Amino acid sequence: MLRDFILPIMEADGWEWLVAPIQQLISWGASAAMVFGGVVPYIPQYRDIKRTQNAEGFSTYVCLMLLVANILRILFWFGRHFESPLLLQSIIMIITMLLMLKLCTEVRVTNELNIKRRSFSDFDLNYFWHWNKFTDYVQCVLAFTGVTGYITYLSLDSTIFVETLGFLAVFTEAMLGIPQLYRNYQNRSTEGMSVKMVLMWTSGDTFKTMYFLVNQAPFQFSICGLLQVFVDMAILLQVYFYSCYPQKPASHTTHPASTKAL
Repeated sequence: MLRDFILPIMEADGWEWLVAPIQQLISWGASAAMVFGGVVPYIPQYRDIKRTQNAEGFSTYVCLMLLVANILRILFWFGRHFESPLLLQSIIMIITMLLMLKLCTEVRVTNELNIKRRSFSDFDLNYFWHWNKFTDYVQCVLAFTGVTGYITYLSLDSTIFVETLGFLAVFTEAMLGIPQLYRNYQNRSTEGMSVKMVLMWTSGDTFKTMYFLVNQAPFQFSICGLLQVFVDMAILLQVYFYSCYPQKPASHTTHPASTKAL
C-alpha cells in the first residue's frame, strides 16, 4: 500500500528515525478508517430521512442484514480472534443500524393512517420486520443474539462450525446491498435512496477489501469483500440507468409486507 512505497524511499535518504512513527500513524489511520468508515455512508441517508420524513426509498432489510452479519462476526471472534478494529467496527455498526431502524419506524408509523398494531411477539411471518415499535426490533435482535450465542458456545470446539460461522457473517454482509438493489428494481427508480450512501459504500468496501488482503484477514473476509464491491457497482448502474432512462412504476398488488413498510 502507500506506506510500502513511501517508507523504503525515506530509509534510503537517511530518514530512518521518521519511518517508525509514520508507519504507526498510517496503521492507526487505517484502523480508525475501518472502525468508523462503515457507518459514514448512513449519515447522508439518515439526514435525508430526517429532513423529508419519508423512509420509503430506504430498505430496512439493509439494517436486518447488517445486524445479523455483525452479530455473527462478533460470535466468530470468540472462535477465531481477528483484528480488534474489525471487532469494534461490528459493535459500532450494530448501534448505527439500531438508530436507523428507530428513525425509519417512527417516520413510517407517523405517515401511515389507521395502522394496525403489529409486534414481534405475534410471531406472524407475514409481518416479519414490519413492526410498529422500535422495541419489537430490539426484542428480535436480542432473541437472535441469545439463540446464536448459545449455539456458538456449545460448538466453539468445532473448527468446521467456527469457519462456517465466519463465512456466514461476511457473506451476509456482502449481500447487504441486495435488498436495496431489489427495492430499486421494484420501484423502477432510485428516488429516495441516497446516492452519496452508495458511493460511500463502494469506496468503503473497496478500502475494506484491500485492508483484508493486506492484513491477511481470514479468507472469508476477502472473498465476500470483493462480492460486496460488485453489488455496490450494480446499484450505481441502476442509478445511471433509471436517471437516463426513466421507467414507469411497476404495477403490482399491495402486500402486507409492501415496500412502504420496508
